[in-house]
Amino acid sequence: MEMVECSLAATLAPRPLPGRVRKAPPRPGVLAGRARLRVRSARGEQPPPPEPVAVRGASGTEHGGRALGQAAAGLAAAAVVSLTGFAGDVSPLPTPPARAESLTVAFPVAKAREVNRVQRTLVEAWGLIRETFVDPTFNHQDWDQKLQQTMVEMFPLKSADAAYSKISGMLSTLGDPFTRIISPMEYQSFRIGSDGNVQGVGVFINREPSTGRLLVMDCIQGGPADRAGIHEGDELVEIDGKSVSGLDGEAAAQRLRGRVGTTVKVKLLDGTDNDRGGRSRQKEVQLSREIINLSPLSTTIISHRSDDGHECKTGYVRLAAFSQTAAAEMENAVKRMEDEGVESYILDLRNNPGGLVKAGLDVAQIWLDGDETLVNTIDREGNVLPINMIQGHSLTHDPLVVLVNEGSASASEILAGALHDNGRAILVGHRTFGKGKIQSVTELDDGSALFITVAKYLSPALHEIDQVGIQPDIQCSPDILSLPRAPSLRENSEATSLEMDSCIMVAEQALEIEQTKGSAS
Repeated sequence: MEMVECSLAATLAPRPLPGRVRKAPPRPGVLAGRARLRVRSARGEQPPPPEPVAVRGASGTEHGGRALGQAAAGLAAAAVVSLTGFAGDVSPLPTPPARAESLTVAFPVAKAREVNRVQRTLVEAWGLIRETFVDPTFNHQDWDQKLQQTMVEMFPLKSADAAYSKISGMLSTLGDPFTRIISPMEYQSFRIGSDGNVQGVGVFINREPSTGRLLVMDCIQGGPADRAGIHEGDELVEIDGKSVSGLDGEAAAQRLRGRVGTTVKVKLLDGTDNDRGGRSRQKEVQLSREIINLSPLSTTIISHRSDDGHECKTGYVRLAAFSQTAAAEMENAVKRMEDEGVESYILDLRNNPGGLVKAGLDVAQIWLDGDETLVNTIDREGNVLPINMIQGHSLTHDPLVVLVNEGSASASEILAGALHDNGRAILVGHRTFGKGKIQSVTELDDGSALFITVAKYLSPALHEIDQVGIQPDIQCSPDILSLPRAPSLRENSEATSLEMDSCIMVAEQALEIEQTKGSAS
């Protein structure tokens, strides 16, 4: 008889926000902290009959599930998994009433040892989804039955990769592409990418919504991609001989990252050089991976003279991603520009796919005063909870325009909504992507990670964000690729690179109108 015990962390929501963001008031808890996952395997000449799924709630009622049926018959091994959760408190999301549950699942143990390990990961993932997923109907399906079905499909497999694909297939039935599992290696890449340092080639990639092409948005100055002559507008075609067709920007970026000193070969279509037939020229380069110090912020001051001859200064701030350093860097930049006499600001969130939501809320507090609502959350029970500042003090009250487009997502949309709905900023550009989901990220026992949508965001004015996006006040440039160049991420970038950007021109006009009315507050 083999006894195996592991811990399952049931993370329901992002950690409580520090600083000036208020925690939710104490509420009755939900499955939180750590639940115990026990796996008991029994092997012998005759297999025990498969047991049904049984769920016993705090009230003591029991709901019988379906047995595995004929698929388990004749197997020489079986396992029983028990999952017990205990009440706790999680902030800042509202939580349903406290409960404790005992869950028993019977399933055939795969003969391949590596597949057997993935079976346990499957149960971990399934249990977390069952307790925390935002849609309590699980996309109108029997989630207990889905576990049994997936376990049976996994049984005859011989490789871990094939078994993981079964978990991904099970998660895909939820109808939420953001609830997913990633491998241990991908999870390490994710963690590296959120702390301001990346082991890669120094290139920003984004997917063009209308065509699905992966385009280079910018290169880090002096990085491997920059030195190799890769430019903004180049189209990524292959990575190490494999097509990138169907990949999004993050998936392609993960392929480009890797251990320092290793190399990666990329094939691109030159975005600036065409052959005689008008077709983009192909180029293939070998890039060495390095430590990339990634600053998400770039700034410059745009100067012009008013009709009366007065020199006006507009601070331009481009935020490329919400990393751990984003708020601190922006705070320093705004203070510096205030000292230089800046009288208005343009905050450029175009093609910013998001990142750490906490960073987005911290950035919002640089521009807002008082006890303003930054964002609302709505959980699986329909409970709405505002997340407010406490006695906030903005660094400036100068007029502010925020630039957004269809590449602005997640934390970008939360920030844009917070500044707009609180009357602090005018939005210019095009409707944003529409990703307003709250996700928990849980490292599973095997080192993989499970991303679960546990709630959704609403703007301070209770406008839906998810699948709707944020609508700007003033429209400009319907095609993001029609811009001569996206603003450079390089430090001390010249304002001349912005002169041909039609949205910058529209933003400046909006700021002039605001300045005639008086500073925003």
